[in-house]
Amino acid sequence: MEFKTLRNIENSFRQLRLYAIVYSVLVSGTAGYAVWKSYQFADAQRQKIYVLDEGKSLMLALSQDASINRPVEAREHVRRFHELFFTLAPDKNAIESNMKRAFDMADQSAFDYYKDLAEKGYYNRIISGNVQQRIEVDSVVCHFDRYPYSARTYARQIIIRSSNVTMRSLVTSCFLVNSVRSDANPQGFNIERFTVQENKDIQIVDR
Repeated sequence: MEFKTLRNIENSFRQLRLYAIVYSVLVSGTAGYAVWKSYQFADAQRQKIYVLDEGKSLMLALSQDASINRPVEAREHVRRFHELFFTLAPDKNAIESNMKRAFDMADQSAFDYYKDLAEKGYYNRIISGNVQQRIEVDSVVCHFDRYPYSARTYARQIIIRSSNVTMRSLVTSCFLVNSVRSDANPQGFNIERFTVQENKDIQIVDR
């Protein structure tokens, strides 16, 4: 009889221990789930930005990871550089203004290319011949699998003279490194090792 009583007491302790373990697991799981949901909620709240509209009303805006837009910003940076660098008017001040803005987006390699053209009298011929030059960027291909990022630009140069219009195929390559954002460089990139790989006539139309 005493042995049976001891067995019952031992079984009772085992059941209590099992209940305690199950209860501990449930409590820990519930606490962990609550902490996880709290973190999710706090993270979602950090994505919200409240903007005061001229001191009158509070508007809700959503923020997002800046890295998501980096490929778009990279292509826009390269596109804008080409528009500034290759758009020329027969005006010395206009050319110098465009070049200064383009140099803020690139390293010495862009200046070296400009200097080479200047020494060959290219810009003087643009001014003296009353030539207009503009560029149409077809595509900018960037590769983000390795840093610094490589980029290749495919574009067309349109050179307008009084006697004809020349269309040229332009292919350039460069590397992109992260830089400080500023008014002159809103995308926060800098172009390095800029090279022109192709620049040839594809069509000449008499006017």
